[in-house]
Amino acid sequence: MLKFIFRGISILMLAGAASFTGFYVYLSSFEGRRIGDHEILQNTAGRPLVIAHRGGAGIAPENTLEAFRRSKELGVDMLELDVRATKDGELVVFHDRSVDRTTNGTGLVSEMTFREISKLDAGFDWTNDGGKTFPFRGKGIKVSKLREIFEEFPEIKINIEPKHSEPAPAKPLCDLIREFKREDKVIVASTIHDVLEEFRSECTGVATSASPSEAIGFLARQRSGLSDNYAPEMAVLQTIESIRIIDVVTKNYINAADEMNIKVHVWTVNDVKDMKRLIELGVDGIMTDYPDKLLGIVSSNKKN
Repeated sequence: MLKFIFRGISILMLAGAASFTGFYVYLSSFEGRRIGDHEILQNTAGRPLVIAHRGGAGIAPENTLEAFRRSKELGVDMLELDVRATKDGELVVFHDRSVDRTTNGTGLVSEMTFREISKLDAGFDWTNDGGKTFPFRGKGIKVSKLREIFEEFPEIKINIEPKHSEPAPAKPLCDLIREFKREDKVIVASTIHDVLEEFRSECTGVATSASPSEAIGFLARQRSGLSDNYAPEMAVLQTIESIRIIDVVTKNYINAADEMNIKVHVWTVNDVKDMKRLIELGVDGIMTDYPDKLLGIVSSNKKN
C-alpha cells in the first residue's frame, strides 16, 4: 500500500508540474457528496481516540476475542478489525487471505467453510519474545464471526476493514450492521477504492474512511490550495504519518481536514515517541498494536 500511495503522489506532483489544467481536472474527479457528523467520530475526551489495531495485536493474538476483551478492559475508545467472507458466506474476523501466518492451518479463507476455520488455533503463532514462547498456543482461541463481536461488544465503536474477496463482503456486511443497528457505531475502511464504493452504495450514511486514491486527492488539494467545491465522501482520513520524504500528517493537513469536518486517524503507531508527537500535533485518533502504551501516555498527560 505504501508504494501505491507514494507512486500516486509522485504522479500527481509530476502532473502538476507539467500541466496545471490537467492537475485540476484530476483533482476534480474526487468531488462528491459531503457526509455530515457521525456519532462514532465524536470525541469529547480532549485527546486522540485510542484505536486498538486488529484488536491490539501487540497484547494478544490479532483479530481474536482475546485481543478485543483485553483492549476493552484497558479502556480503548475503538476496536479495529478486518473481515473476510468464507466459502459458505460467513463474515469472519481475519486479516490475511490465507490462514497460514496466524493459525496452525493452511489454505485460503475464501476456500474454507466457517466450520473448517473454526477448528483452527488462532493463537498458535502469537509471540512477544521473537518466537521463544507462544503463550496463547493451545489455549482454545478461535477465529470469530463478526456477528460474535457485535453480540459481545454492543456499545464499543468498531473500525471495520472488509478485505477484497469472493464472495464480496459489502452486502452481508451492510446487512449485519443494520441487523445490530450499528450504523452510528462503525467506520468502514478499505485500501481498495472499489470495495469502499460498493459498500457505500449498499450502506448509505455509514461512516467510511478514505481510500488511497481519495487520500491522495485530499493531500494534493491541501498542498495546492485547490479546495473550492470539494465535497469528499469520506468522514475520516486514516493514513500513515509520512511516506519516505513526504510528511503527510502536518498541522496544516489536520486543519484542512477539520475545516471540512473530516477527522484524521494515523496508523499503525507503535513507537512511544511517535505517539507523543501525534498527540501534540492534534490528530483525532491513533491506531496502535499496543493500546496499553498509548493509554498510559494519554493518562499521564491528563494527570499533568
